[in-house]
Amino acid sequence: MKGTLYGVGVGPGDPELLTLKAVRVIKECQYIAVPSDDKNKCLAYKIASGVVQIEEKPCLTISMPMTMDAQKLEQYHADGAQKIAGILEQGKDVAFLVLGDPTIYATYGYIHEKIKALGYETQIVSGIPSFCAAAARLNIPLAEQAQQLHILPAAYVPKETAELSGTKVFMKIGSQMEWLKEQIDKTADTVYMVENCGLENERVSYTADGLDEAAGYYSIVIAKSGEQNDDAG
Repeated sequence: MKGTLYGVGVGPGDPELLTLKAVRVIKECQYIAVPSDDKNKCLAYKIASGVVQIEEKPCLTISMPMTMDAQKLEQYHADGAQKIAGILEQGKDVAFLVLGDPTIYATYGYIHEKIKALGYETQIVSGIPSFCAAAARLNIPLAEQAQQLHILPAAYVPKETAELSGTKVFMKIGSQMEWLKEQIDKTADTVYMVENCGLENERVSYTADGLDEAAGYYSIVIAKSGEQNDDAG
């Protein structure tokens, strides 16, 4: 009998945000997989190890570099899928640890589809998305009544999307912070940012002034237009 690949969302940073199902699946799987060349430098691994004793489990390190080169990415994804398939073929289950939720802009999705195409069983275990945890940390609702909610990957956002009404959540800011701040200054009524949500180096800003180029990759920017919100704090 072949093994199953589980894409397990571990949440944005706080180990207490792991779901009971995620904890159970991680414990039951014989192998762990992480999107990194070094498990000890992988944030998802560190989060999970704060709740589950996984240090003794064999760990597959899957290279997933940050590049937009489609050819290179395809090769890395194919190599990673083959590495995991080798373990599944032995009848072993693999828990692939994913920051946030595996269904939201997660590179895990590429591995997931390749493993499915190879004929192996796959399952996804939802995790708390980073933008939901960020809104909770800010003590604000993301959307109410008929407000629209837009979840946007900053690196791929067309400029006109900055003018969308309602609440806009910008993820994976990267080098787009300067452009994003310029656009938000023109269109948003209220701006928040949470950097490294739930981690020791967490940083929170309740104004657009907090949007600076020093903000790291794991920053969530929430921009609201059409209303003022006084519930933050």
